[in-house]
Amino acid sequence: MNEWHETIGTYEDVLIMLDGFLKEKSKFVWDVFYSDRERGVPFFVNAPDENLVEYLRVGRLPPQGVALDLGCGPGRNAVYLAELGYAVDAVDLSVEALRWAEERAKERNVNVRFILDNLFDFEAGEAEYDLIYDSGCLHHIAPHRRPDYIKLLRKALKPGGFYAVVCFVENGPLGGAAISDWDVYRLGSLQGGLGFTPEKLKRIFKDFRPIEIRAMRDMKQPNDRFGHSGLLTALFQKLVEAPVHENGET
Repeated sequence: MNEWHETIGTYEDVLIMLDGFLKEKSKFVWDVFYSDRERGVPFFVNAPDENLVEYLRVGRLPPQGVALDLGCGPGRNAVYLAELGYAVDAVDLSVEALRWAEERAKERNVNVRFILDNLFDFEAGEAEYDLIYDSGCLHHIAPHRRPDYIKLLRKALKPGGFYAVVCFVENGPLGGAAISDWDVYRLGSLQGGLGFTPEKLKRIFKDFRPIEIRAMRDMKQPNDRFGHSGLLTALFQKLVEAPVHENGET
């Protein structure tokens, strides 16, 4: 073992160390996961999340704009937004997932900018997006990386922009470990994906205004929407910061 590479001198060194501890116990590979398209994974269906459809139907989200899909997987939500007229960037770290997503976009004749990248290396522009959507990424993010995730949201969302997330509910049928963030490091594992409650989401995203947090509605397949009650959905809005005047008052 090279002792030089295990010397901690910066905050980034700490993050890399913690990444390494969790990775050592995980044998999961996303490209392998997405390589078998017939494996019966619920969210492999070619349909958008029911909550996303609902947000747009009732006017909780703008009908068009610029969107970022974090951990887009096979692209079903990115393609749906593009069909509605959104300009969409979709990021994922799996080559296999993006290959599948590009095929779906081509089939629907829509343009989506698919980006192969780790979301923590992704360079988002300042106040670039009206909507940032995450369906299934948050629960796979280690707690020590969460501040950088929130930093990305704060930077990339326009003032008044929206953040929506779909994640495991605690002890749900699809997964959702009911462990504390500290337990992740005691156990050396995310236990397949962390579970969340409405209270925990509100605490994590305390700098955003919660609009709705609820269980996802079950959608029996085949269907033009995807939904599973083992998942939690949430919609937040980035607060519009009051301007600071020369005297320091807002």
